[in-house]
Amino acid sequence: MNHANLFDLTGRTVVVIGAGSGIGAAAAQGVAAFGARLIAGDLQADAAESTAAKVREAGGEASAHAVDVTDRASVEALLDAAGEVDALVATPAVNVRKPLLDTTLDEFRKVVRLNLEGSFLAMTAAGRRMRARGKGSIVLLSSIRSQVVEPGQGVYAATKAGTLQMARALAAELGPEGVRVNAVAPGVVETPLTAPIKENPDWYRAYAEKSALKRWSTPDELVGPIVYLCSDASSFVTGTLQIVDGGWTAVDGRFDPPL
Repeated sequence: MNHANLFDLTGRTVVVIGAGSGIGAAAAQGVAAFGARLIAGDLQADAAESTAAKVREAGGEASAHAVDVTDRASVEALLDAAGEVDALVATPAVNVRKPLLDTTLDEFRKVVRLNLEGSFLAMTAAGRRMRARGKGSIVLLSSIRSQVVEPGQGVYAATKAGTLQMARALAAELGPEGVRVNAVAPGVVETPLTAPIKENPDWYRAYAEKSALKRWSTPDELVGPIVYLCSDASSFVTGTLQIVDGGWTAVDGRFDPPL
């Protein structure tokens, strides 16, 4: 084994759903930087094209496609257009920050449909194709909310915990077929999804102080773990939750004792 090439994705096709912004855009450019042929999918076709254009400008190979991850036919069409897929990264998510007793059924269904059903449609569509080839890697975006929760995050947390458990189940089911499935759990990341928090200085600062590193992460800081899970560097890694939270879930409590 040539260890220098462990992260090399040259000659491989990676589909990134949610490639138009945030973690998805960073992941798309990241896998392309390691040589992958990028299939950039997003609900907003122009956003996907913007990401693909940046990859092409950097000398990579990329195409952009409109995809609705909550629509089975749309997801299937994206993967058909991609051809033989070596890795799938699915990042789309939405949140409704409200107490459970104030959450309407429509709001509940909105979060579940995108976060949980969307992950299911993406992972199963890719999984069937990868099983037929006898290889592949699926990377789903979970969250630290699959492990810890706070008021107003009940439905979002449930979907992220569900995404993790689906990833583990599919890892067990497809492991004998040579297909790996893992989830990534970001902490607080500066993305469009967390923009409302950034607009509240006290809230933003409190989240920064909670992590061991005392700051938020950027989408680019999720690229390393995602490339790792798409590449041969993680060839014996499946069914895991890769936590990338700056130490959030390792630090107990909100008080620094006078040591």
